Amino acid sequence: MQFELKFKSIAARWFMNIFLLVAIVISAAAIAFSALCNAIYVERIEALANDYAYEFYALSGTNRMTFNDTAIDIAGSFKYKDKLEVQVIDSNDNLVVSTTGFNSPDQTMPDYYKAKETGKFNVQKGETDDGERIMSGTTLIYDVNGEWLGAYRWVTSLRPVDRTTFNIVLMVAVGVLMILGFFAFSGLFFIKSIVHPIRDVSNIARKIAMGDFDSRIEIKKNDEIGELCDTINYMAAELSEAENMKNDFISSVSHELRTPLTAIRGWGETAKMSVGMDEELVNRGLDVVLSEADRLSSLVEELLDFSRMQSGKMSVTSERINVSRLLSESADMYAELSKKQGIELIYTEPTEEIEIMGDANRIKQVFINIIDNAVKYTESGGQVLINQIKEENCIRIVVSDTGVGIPAQDIDRIKEKFYKANKTVRGSGIGLAVADEIIKQHQGLLIVESIENAGTTVTIVLPLCEEETTEKEISEEKDNG
Repeated sequence: MQFELKFKSIAARWFMNIFLLVAIVISAAAIAFSALCNAIYVERIEALANDYAYEFYALSGTNRMTFNDTAIDIAGSFKYKDKLEVQVIDSNDNLVVSTTGFNSPDQTMPDYYKAKETGKFNVQKGETDDGERIMSGTTLIYDVNGEWLGAYRWVTSLRPVDRTTFNIVLMVAVGVLMILGFFAFSGLFFIKSIVHPIRDVSNIARKIAMGDFDSRIEIKKNDEIGELCDTINYMAAELSEAENMKNDFISSVSHELRTPLTAIRGWGETAKMSVGMDEELVNRGLDVVLSEADRLSSLVEELLDFSRMQSGKMSVTSERINVSRLLSESADMYAELSKKQGIELIYTEPTEEIEIMGDANRIKQVFINIIDNAVKYTESGGQVLINQIKEENCIRIVVSDTGVGIPAQDIDRIKEKFYKANKTVRGSGIGLAVADEIIKQHQGLLIVESIENAGTTVTIVLPLCEEETTEKEISEEKDNG
């Protein structure tokens, strides 16, 4: 048998389904956190720039005549020159003054032109010619009469923000890598602790599937995997025992078939050679052939019953039957055999005949099987006792013997298929399993009690017909009345 393995490893599935998802979520969270920090810092820079440049708002208290001089005075005394540049622009877009001392404004001034266009304060981000990121904001100035006088514009570098953001991103990236590294290490370690035992389980299971029932898994962990290993070891032990029982069954059935076939062939040839010469020998041979043919037929029927039981197709009819008469007929069948073997078979005739609902052939089959076992396992000089006891709602048939008995360790398994406690005695090992199934289908019980070297007692309990139960209850009521 060849195995074709097509699978994706647990580690690969963990990486694809869990690790990547966690990595994406953590990375997205890190990016969002970095972006949030950058936005907060930029917002903080904007707020500080507005605060620092707010003293230029005093220009709103001037007019066209005093606007330029006031702007120059405020710029001269501006104390935050090291933090940002403030430019004052008149209504003709001319630079009035700059806190840096330069007299040529940035010609682009996107924030200034946007503020003129909208009439509102405006902030823009951009870059200088040397690539430095800056942020600029423009506030329009109106006099007390609402006439536009000009604007003041602050410009500040975003380099500290970029540096801080870079440091945050770097720390977050290192943190993310550490988290992912720890997650990967712990995850792979955990997966390894699962994959290796599972691989061992798979290898042993493959060996068991190929017939090596002696293979066992070394149990190293006291968890679900350990429990799985223990279960597989138990399964292997059960399969090994079932295999041995099957082999014993085949050997036993082969012997059971060979014996009557040998007798039939031998006596058939003897009878053929004696035709016309020794009629007594011919008749004796034919009797043996017929007897052994009946024995073969019984064995084949037993095998067929077992097959039906295994497939769930064993069925029983339900009609009123005289169980006492069936028991008596079954006992009579073994009266002569037990006498020849030196066994005393005692059948206690019942005081009344009892009827149950069931299948007469199946019930008789059970009686024959139980009595046959009792005679088979009882040595010469022993006894087999058969009697029936009518109880309140059932009938109890008891077959006891003084035979070899059953060892205590085998008593619980005696009704299992193929199981034989005593392999030295003829039999297929399935008769009692079939009998137990038949009794179960009649809603009854088959109970086996035994003491090794002392004997065995088999009790069959079957429910009475409802009419019989009712009649007994009425009779008891009359007696009590």
